[in-house]
Amino acid sequence: MKTAPAAEIAEAPPERRVPTLPPRASRSHLFPPSAQRPLRANLQHFGADTRVVPHRHGWAQLAVSATGVVRLTVDHGTYIVPPTRAVWIPPGVEHAVTVLEDADLLTLYLHQPRGRCGPHVARALEAEWRQCRVLEVSELLRALALELDTTPDGGGPPLVAPALQREKRLSALIFDELRRARPVALGVDLPTDKRLRALCEAVLDNPTLHTTLDGWAQDSGASPRTVARLFRSELGTSFVQWRQQVLLARAVGLAARKMPMAAIAAELGYASPSAFSAMVRRSVGAPPSRFFAS
Repeated sequence: MKTAPAAEIAEAPPERRVPTLPPRASRSHLFPPSAQRPLRANLQHFGADTRVVPHRHGWAQLAVSATGVVRLTVDHGTYIVPPTRAVWIPPGVEHAVTVLEDADLLTLYLHQPRGRCGPHVARALEAEWRQCRVLEVSELLRALALELDTTPDGGGPPLVAPALQREKRLSALIFDELRRARPVALGVDLPTDKRLRALCEAVLDNPTLHTTLDGWAQDSGASPRTVARLFRSELGTSFVQWRQQVLLARAVGLAARKMPMAAIAAELGYASPSAFSAMVRRSVGAPPSRFFAS
C-alpha cells in the first residue's frame, strides 16, 4: 500500500469535541438474542452530536432510525441511516455511531445458527450478508419491528408463553421481509491511511466547506496531486466521485426531514436543482423524485 511521505501530508487534526458514550451505553448486552427469542429489539434515544465509541457484538444486527438521522461507521466505510433505510452489520464487525440529529435508534439483534450470517437465508446467499450493506426499509418491515418488545433482560417480568409466541411470529415475518429488502448502493468508503482518513472525515463533517480538491488538500497540508494519488491507491476512485457519494448520503438525511429538492440542492452547494438531479442520476441511476420517494 502506497502512502505519501510524512512531509507531504500534515498529521491529522484533533477530533471535534462531541458527547462521547462508552460501548455499554448501547445496552446491547441487555438484549442477547437466543433460539427461544431469535430477534431482540433495543430502542434508544440519542441527542444530536452524540457518539458511541467503536464496539462490536457477537451477533448480527440491523440498525434502523425510527426518527432522526445517524451515521454508522465501520473500518472501511460509513453509512447514513435515515428512517427510510437500515444498515446491516454482520457479527463481530466493529462500528461506531454518530448522531447527526436527535434520533430514536431501533436496533434489531439476530440469533443465527452457528456459522451462519444472514437472516436465515440459503447458504448460497450467505456471502451477501457477510458485508455491511444498506437496505430499504419497507413500511411493513418498519411496522413489524416497532411491534417487538423493547424491554431489556432484567427490566421487567419474563414474557409469558402467549407473548413469546407472538414475538416468534413477528420475528419470522421480519426475517422474511428482511430477506426481501432491496440493497441500496449508498455508502461512503473510507481509507486505512490515517492522514487521508482525517481528510475524508473532515469532508464528511462539512462536505461543502470546499468545492475543489485544491481547497481540501490545502487544509490537509498536502499537494492536490498527492491527495489525488492517495484516493486512487487507497479507494480506487477519484476525489470528485468519492465526494459525490458523501453529498448523496447527506442528501438522504436532508430528504428524511422532508426538505424540498431545490433546498437540498442549494444546501449541498449545487448551482441549480438540475445539476443536483444529474448527480443523483449518475450515482444511483434514478432521478431524485424516485430515489427519495420513500
